[in-house]
Amino acid sequence: MSTDKHSLAQVQKVIDALLGPEGCPWDRKQTPLSLCDYIIEEAFELVSAIRAGDAAETAEELGDVLFLLLFETTLHARAGQFDLADVVAANAAKMIRRHPHVFGDTVLADQEELLRNWERIKRGEKAENGRPGGAFDSLPKGLPPLLKAYRIHSKAARLGFTWASDEDARGQFDAEWREYEEACRDGSQEQMEEEFGDALFTLVELGRRRGIKANAALDRANLKFLSRYERMEALARERGLDLPDLPMEDKDRLWAEAKAGVKADGKSGA
Repeated sequence: MSTDKHSLAQVQKVIDALLGPEGCPWDRKQTPLSLCDYIIEEAFELVSAIRAGDAAETAEELGDVLFLLLFETTLHARAGQFDLADVVAANAAKMIRRHPHVFGDTVLADQEELLRNWERIKRGEKAENGRPGGAFDSLPKGLPPLLKAYRIHSKAARLGFTWASDEDARGQFDAEWREYEEACRDGSQEQMEEEFGDALFTLVELGRRRGIKANAALDRANLKFLSRYERMEALARERGLDLPDLPMEDKDRLWAEAKAGVKADGKSGA
């Protein structure tokens, strides 16, 4: 197996050829900004492969993400801004600085204190760089809303701004859900959406407190539904039935059969 150094050099050689005078016209016209959407897309494909437990696909998607990151770095290097060595050195220094309990003499009592210390170090870094800013300034604006809600709650908890107990958080969710139901009865569409959003935002925190990431949990639920529905479609085809035109009670029976079949196949059947 080749070393990391040689592997990266091989990819860099490919990128340099693509960007060279006789390289690919499409690659040569790319900019750091134009690559952004491709990086996001490949990152999603990587996450899908990891969650599917497909090692071969994961390796391929990791390669695609790595290629784009090196491509991005190369474009910045050609503009005289920074190169890969700068990126790696800065990141290593940052990780060492933010883990004084590993690379220094700091003793932390538990993970909660560890996370609070991480936030203190980050705030100190910003102050030293003349960018004090707000607690949530580092939150990427382009995060999907469900993932963003989780990150907001996680950071708020590190800052000590959250409900004192799981029971308090559950009480807040119950209150938000009642407000949503009231909006459904008496409110406008805008009010219903607002109250539903408040309830969903609080539900994300209930999951976070139990170690559940809402985005991953919902993705799993999506995949489970799709798997069962595909099984329903297969059962309907086997029996010469037109699934969309079936009465709801027949669809329910097929759904129950598909659900039991998924369990029998050893897949998720919850």
